[in-house]
Amino acid sequence: MNSETRAERREPLSRDRVLRAAMTLADAQGLDALSMRKLGKQLGVEAMSLYKHVANKEDLLDGIAELVASEIHLPAPEAEWKTAMRERAISARVVFSRHPWAVGLMEARTNPGLASLRYYDRVIGILRQSGFSIRMATRAFSLMDAYVFGYAAQEINLPFESTEDLSEIAASIRDQLPTDEFPHFSEMILDYVLRPEWNFEEEFAFGLDLILDGLERYRGA
Repeated sequence: MNSETRAERREPLSRDRVLRAAMTLADAQGLDALSMRKLGKQLGVEAMSLYKHVANKEDLLDGIAELVASEIHLPAPEAEWKTAMRERAISARVVFSRHPWAVGLMEARTNPGLASLRYYDRVIGILRQSGFSIRMATRAFSLMDAYVFGYAAQEINLPFESTEDLSEIAASIRDQLPTDEFPHFSEMILDYVLRPEWNFEEEFAFGLDLILDGLERYRGA
């Protein structure tokens, strides 16, 4: 047993330590690989010891969903609404790229904790104090989250991890593509996607700004 493992075993278990170890395991192997047995092994304890800190697997999942929610930027209550919504959406995309398993998990939980509730309440509060009716604030929140979660899910499942990988795939498609038969798709690949400055961050921000500009029309309606 090396010194690092001995140090881990000497450190007492706590709910926070169990949840953070679970998050690390999910980051490394995916959510499907997360089990009490594997988590116990990673922490150097028997799986049964974990139940002193989490009630069951569902409680564990609720807990790591809360950790993810706590990583998303929480705008200041007095923030200008467009700036606040833009910053928190960009932050959420970054967090989901760090924890790709969280996209499905966050949407599936039915027992939100304090971090999630603070996040929901703050976003709705900023929209309400900025002139959105409760109906329009709810619609705005739902629309923005649908965009963020959908974009993150799409990005996570793409068959490349960098713009360099994308360029290789696009170049391969270009070399096999009969451009006279598919002129518009060829134009997109050759004149846009293969350009060095193309990146997902800018594409995400473009769509987000369209949504925010559209919502501005309904503020106060």
